[in-house]
Amino acid sequence: MSTPSTSLPLRCRIGLVALALAAPLAAWAAEPPRIGLVLGGGGARGAAHVGVLEVLERLRVPVHCIAGTSMGALVAGAWAAGVSPERMRAEMTIADWGDMFQDNPDYAELNFRNKRLSQRFLPGSELGVTPQGLVAPPGVVSGQKIKLFFNQLLRADLGVVDMQALRLPISIVATDIGNGERVVFREGDITLAMRASMSVPGLMAPADIGGRKLVDGGLVDNLPVAEVRKLCQPDVVIAVNVGSPLLKAQEIGSALSVTAQMVAILTEQNVSRSIESLHHERDIYLRPRLDGITAADFGRHAEAAERGREAAELLAERLATLSLSPQAYAQWRTIRQHDAPTPPKVDDIEVAGLSRVDRRMVRRHLEQAIGEPLDTSSVNRSLLRAFGDGFYESVDYSLLTQRDRNVLRVTPLEKRWGPDYLRFALNLETNLSQGSTYSLRAGYQKTWLNAWGAELIASSELGSRTGVGVEFYQPLEPRQRLFVDTSFGYSRERADFFFQDQRVSEYRLVRTSAAAQAGVNLGTLGQVRLGWRETRLRPSLETGIPVLTTDASHFGGWLATLDLDQLNRLYFPTAGWALKLTYFDPPGQTYSRLSGEGRYAMPLFGDLVLGTRVAYTVSPRGVLPVFDSTSLGGFLNLSAFSAGQLAGDSARYAHVRAERIVGNAPLGLRGDLRFGVALEAAKVGRPLTPTRHTGWLNSTTLYFGGETPVGPIFVGFGYSTNGSSNAYLVIGAP
Repeated sequence: MSTPSTSLPLRCRIGLVALALAAPLAAWAAEPPRIGLVLGGGGARGAAHVGVLEVLERLRVPVHCIAGTSMGALVAGAWAAGVSPERMRAEMTIADWGDMFQDNPDYAELNFRNKRLSQRFLPGSELGVTPQGLVAPPGVVSGQKIKLFFNQLLRADLGVVDMQALRLPISIVATDIGNGERVVFREGDITLAMRASMSVPGLMAPADIGGRKLVDGGLVDNLPVAEVRKLCQPDVVIAVNVGSPLLKAQEIGSALSVTAQMVAILTEQNVSRSIESLHHERDIYLRPRLDGITAADFGRHAEAAERGREAAELLAERLATLSLSPQAYAQWRTIRQHDAPTPPKVDDIEVAGLSRVDRRMVRRHLEQAIGEPLDTSSVNRSLLRAFGDGFYESVDYSLLTQRDRNVLRVTPLEKRWGPDYLRFALNLETNLSQGSTYSLRAGYQKTWLNAWGAELIASSELGSRTGVGVEFYQPLEPRQRLFVDTSFGYSRERADFFFQDQRVSEYRLVRTSAAAQAGVNLGTLGQVRLGWRETRLRPSLETGIPVLTTDASHFGGWLATLDLDQLNRLYFPTAGWALKLTYFDPPGQTYSRLSGEGRYAMPLFGDLVLGTRVAYTVSPRGVLPVFDSTSLGGFLNLSAFSAGQLAGDSARYAHVRAERIVGNAPLGLRGDLRFGVALEAAKVGRPLTPTRHTGWLNSTTLYFGGETPVGPIFVGFGYSTNGSSNAYLVIGAP
């Protein structure tokens, strides 16, 4: 006996099948499918997501929920909060991505004491001294500027953006570095979630949220397909994978490349599982062609976005099947769009979360006026200056509403590896005329010894110059504008002396000094100091012809200093100026000493930078004695001559240099690689010893330089028409 269906004619059976297939299609047409969007991690390659969003908006494809990891979390969070792809492109263009991975503000904006600390010790050498032992910072950067960029992008000046309050459901994935667990954010401050998801281990410090240390979500779920399915049970998943491909075997050589490959292997494994979970007949998978763009190429964000747009355009026909009518899409856009009112007026400012640092130390940097609308750019600049004081892991802000009052809450997080630190510096110099000199410096810094922020620094140096020193710095009021500074130092150093421009003797100078000064901090501009300095100098002949008496010299006197520094970088400035004037007047002696130095840098067209330096030393009263004379020679101090070769009772020096930037340091390291040429001119007054080189002298110097983890490196050659030449290799802080 046959079933009814099999007894029907073939045409009828085909009609029934067509009706059965048409029923879900009709339902689909009546109610558009739910769409979930997944944006994967990939560092700078994630800018491709912006191009994909542009195509989705052009085709009127609605999205009902979104999940993102790492850079995908940034784009997903911004889009869910109502930021258009066009504005994302604009903000990425404005952003200085090389500077973004530098926590401190420009050198010009640093606390002046920190500027001088950076000159003595390498900023990246800081180690915390705690009861548990030495503690290193948790990352190359803490993410200070990155977090402020998130705030600006998501309009934190309008208030905290809570994920749960967004009309488009969103999930952001991070990794608990303590236990390897996958952590998903679906509520709370979206900028904190984005910061956690983008914390590349080793480069950026983990985000400490809820007692957990969170890092890049790509380690556990770089393409969170399962999460978006859980979030809104979509009918269709659109997944965009921008992950970096594995390196080829021949490309793996250094320890850094091995580490990068290990992370890439872990990431690819979880991405493969996500791709396998896609329904290839229903879901849509995009893999933009990002060949040649690495995870660190943030400067190529526009190119990455364009490649993302091209990848989406290739699937435009398929994506168009998901589009809505113009009227329906306009209604859907109201789900994601938010009103953009003007920033509210700030009724009060509070600084929260400090235990060691006085709140007034933070307040002194804030320019935001109470009763005025919140100025995001001003707040960002103020918080960066506060961060530059050197006491905090991060300095963030939020705008809260309390009893109908808008409160700007500033939340500094004090360094958990402080308040005591070890710091180091290395210097090595080799030249053709004098051989090599070297030194290794170490310093122990204790901060916040009392409520006004007293500091103690004990330092030592070993090498061609050996010595010890101690300095006590005591601010005289909470904002640290007035201070007193006392110091003591003992050193042994080499000094070469020349006769008729030939090195004829080497002395060992033993110097003991003590000073007490009072001063005024002029904000980030500089300092003015006035005090008394005592010095005892005892020379001894090591080798060669005796040209100096070996009697000890003792002299003390008033010391006044004006020190202003507005250069934007310590070693390789591209803009700014600096001026230092020092006057020493020892009562009872027959001389006084005035010295001045000015520096200036400015960008020219393209990658060219112009720099100048002028220096002058003279005795306004009497003649400089041998033990306090001035000298020229050495790299970029009349480079064709040896250090100390030209010594006398006065000196004038000037140079102008042009440098071409030929490369940049990797993420987390500030600085450029440069080729430069310097034209130098100088004149020494009454010579200390007989010399053939009198009058105005010149030097032309060619050099290559760059900033490294151990400080600046220079390779240079100087030549003078006066008949001298010299070559240099300089490594580390002077």
